[in-house]
Amino acid sequence: MLELFLYLLAAVLMLGGLAGALLPALPGIPMLFGGIWLAAAVDGYRHLGTWWLVGIGLLGAAGVVIDFVAGALGAKRVGASRQALWGATLGTFAGLFLGVPGLLLGPFVGALAGELLAGNSVLRSTHVGVSAWLGLLFGTLFKLAVSFAMLGLFALGMLLG
Repeated sequence: MLELFLYLLAAVLMLGGLAGALLPALPGIPMLFGGIWLAAAVDGYRHLGTWWLVGIGLLGAAGVVIDFVAGALGAKRVGASRQALWGATLGTFAGLFLGVPGLLLGPFVGALAGELLAGNSVLRSTHVGVSAWLGLLFGTLFKLAVSFAMLGLFALGMLLG
């Protein structure tokens, strides 16, 4: 009975992780990895051993890093100033504590403020802010792709292992 409960908990974590790939308030990839690890542990690591978990974990870590810096990368793509890049990164970090609106607006506001501090025009600063927001959007899509890849590797490991 306990084993069934733990598998159910692992499934809930994985589903929550997938939801977290789209909802910025949930730590999607860590939840997904936690569910995968729990399922592997309940299985006694018969199907998913150390190397499977390390590979899935490294993929997840890359997804988390890209997701965190995506806003700054979007701003950098349009030639943003150093201040705007720092602003986008700090805006992303500050947004973590301000809920969904903060997570959605943080990179935009941070890049905009940084570019204004660098002495650029409002139009240029807005362009950089929008680029940071687009970077956040592409980061979210990347995070979603990584989440599905992690699930795919989990399923493959369970089938082949």
